[in-house]
Parts: sequence; C-alpha cells; structure tokens
Amino acid sequence: MPDLFDKKFEENLKKNAPLADRIRPQDFNEFFGQDELVGENSPLRKAIESDNLSSLILWGSPGSGKTTLAKIIAKKTKAYFVRFSAVATGINEVKKEIGKAKERLKFKDQRTILFIDEIHRFNKAQQDAFLPYVEDGTIILIGATTENPSFEVISPLLSRSAVYVLKPLSDSALRKIFLRALKDKEKGLGKLELEITDEALNKLINFSDGDARIGLNALEFVVNYLKTEGKKVIEEKETSQILKEHALRYDKKGEEHYNLISAFIKSMRDSDPNGALYWLARMVESGEDPRFIARRMVIFASEDIGNADSNALRVAVSVAQAVEYVGMPEAQINLAQGTTYLATAPKSNVSYIALLKAKEDAKKGSFGVPLHLRNAVTSLMKKLGYGKDYKYAHDIPDKKPFQTHFPKEIGEKKYYQKDGEK
Repeated sequence: MPDLFDKKFEENLKKNAPLADRIRPQDFNEFFGQDELVGENSPLRKAIESDNLSSLILWGSPGSGKTTLAKIIAKKTKAYFVRFSAVATGINEVKKEIGKAKERLKFKDQRTILFIDEIHRFNKAQQDAFLPYVEDGTIILIGATTENPSFEVISPLLSRSAVYVLKPLSDSALRKIFLRALKDKEKGLGKLELEITDEALNKLINFSDGDARIGLNALEFVVNYLKTEGKKVIEEKETSQILKEHALRYDKKGEEHYNLISAFIKSMRDSDPNGALYWLARMVESGEDPRFIARRMVIFASEDIGNADSNALRVAVSVAQAVEYVGMPEAQINLAQGTTYLATAPKSNVSYIALLKAKEDAKKGSFGVPLHLRNAVTSLMKKLGYGKDYKYAHDIPDKKPFQTHFPKEIGEKKYYQKDGEK
C-alpha cells in the first residue's frame, strides 16, 4: 500500500517550492538558451536521446542550466540516476552508491548515472575515487561545476570525460523563460493572469545577468508584492523599486562573501572563538569554498599572531593541508579546530607592520646591493670588490658583526620592534 501521507507531503512540497524549481524544464523543448549544446541534431543531444551517453563535465556560471540539463538526461535515458552535492555529501556516501551501481549493472544490466553537483568541492584524493569506475563503465559520471575544470578537476578524470560549456543565458533566452513562467498555469504563475510591460521585463532581464534562477526568484518576489496590492500589471517603476530592495540577496560583486570572511577574521583578531565559530558555520552552510577559508587562516596566522605564537602558522598550514586531504563535509572539523586555536592565541602584528615600513623604503628606488653583501662568483667580480670586507657571522665570538645591510641611499633602519620594545 502506498503511503498517502508521504504522497500528500510530496504534493505540498512541489506546490510550495520556489518558482525556479517548479518551472524547471522537463524536456528540451522547454530548455532555452543552450542551442549550440543541445539544439536539434547536436552531438550531445543525439547521445542523450539514443541513450549512448559517456561521462561528462558541465561547466557554466550559476543559473545557466547545468542541473536542469542533468535532470533532463535522467528522464531521457534508461540509466539509474543518482544525484549528490559535493557540498553536503562525503565521499563515503558516494562509494556506497558506486557499490549499488555495480550490483545494478551485474544483475539488472542497468547503468548508473552519478551526478555530482559542484564537483570542484571534492579534493583531488576524493576525485581519484571515481577513476576506476568511470574507466570500467560501472558509472557514467556527470560533474557540474562553476569553476574552470582545467584547475579544479584532476587530469585523469578530465581526460576520461567530455567537457561541455554552458554559457550565461542570453537576453532572448531569459525573456522566453520569464514569459513561460508567467503563462504556465500548472507550474508557474499563469493562474494569476498577470501582464508585464516590456520595460519591466527588460529590467528583470538586466537584473538576472544571465542567471535564470536569480531572475525567476526576483520575478516571484515582485509578483508576491503586487498580489498584496491587487495589481495585475507588472510595470517598470514598481519593479525597479522592488528589485532595489531585493538586490542584497543577489549581489553580483559577492559582497556577502566578503562580509562573512571579514566578520570571521575580525572575530579571531578580537580573540573571540565563539563569534569566529558562528561566522565559520555561516560560511560552511552557505557553501563557501573551504580552501578559501583555510587560505585566509594561513594569512591571519602570520598577520595577526606572528611570533607571539610561532605554532599558529603551523596549525593554519596543517588545517589547509587537511582540507585538501580530507575534503568536505568532514574537513569542517579541521577548520573549527584551527579557528579556535587562532582565536585564542596571543596576538602580534609587528612582523606585518615591519614589512609595510620596509616596503615604503623599497619604493624609493632600485638602489644597488652594497659590494660587501654580494657574492664574488667569478674572478672579475672579486677584482671589482664583490664580497670585500664582508664579516662572516660565525667567525665572530658573539656572532653579531656590525656591518650595514642597507643601500647607502637608505641608511640604517629599524622596522621590526618586538611587542613592548621601544
């Protein structure tokens, strides 16, 4: 007996899903904007429709249709389709599914398509795990990524997969998508019988910047506002005002990305491990690249802690290595350990301040290296005075010979002062 409660739950879930999910294309005739890739008679479309697909990587900007294309592939082929997100899934879960794929192929003669969204989030060791099963045909791998696969996907996997590039959606494609959403009575907004002016539609298109998901979410936001006003026409003036208020969710310059990392760094600088952990959690939950977080921690260890705790840099570098070796989601534990260590460590920025002072003098000119600091690697150099009168520190009793280490144009300087030193 089917579970009627589960069925009702699924119906309600679909009914209350965001417009961008409800209106997602189910077939090629609804999939706008990637005609070069999956248009009539294109090689990829023929391979999909003839159920003769091999492993591939879909590379494109957010909202260009990577996940949608993967779902269309799932409907068009006889293969069993499994979807994972590299942000939320560990490699062990993927391995379990590969084990099931082996059984499926052996006993049912059915291939398995393994779709990995944001495959670039898996580190090199994790990506290595796919290789043998892609090679022997156990799985057909479809990886989706917003990053250049040349840098983010390991070469052996790349060489065994076809790479397809999805371009940001054109204005004409976005226009078709928005108009379809407004007219579709079953999945879209058609029951509301709304009209939209060309000016308002162009405003939505410009706001989307090639990203259908952003545009559809914005359209739904505008429509929900107009419903409360009882209006049936979407006009440019109101659309502009509404999108201006809504724009913070979709900042093209990634302001929230920088705001979160700034709050994270400043919390550690203020020796507040709790605040730092909160902002770390915010970044992890939003899908921030863990390698970006780890890199900033390595910088922080030298910039804000320095020699006050020389182990801080070792810890930060170890965290960065752990992120590469372990991968998400488990690597968040390594990030948390590093965060609490750096936040509670003593702070000193004297090395960084000293560097900034030295850089100011370095900008004054390309002054020559004093002769006594140069190496006389040829007889001519020796005749010219290279290395003359150089004091070898290990030959001096206190190992601190006095000799200048600056160009004469700069004179003696003292950039570095230990904390408390005057």
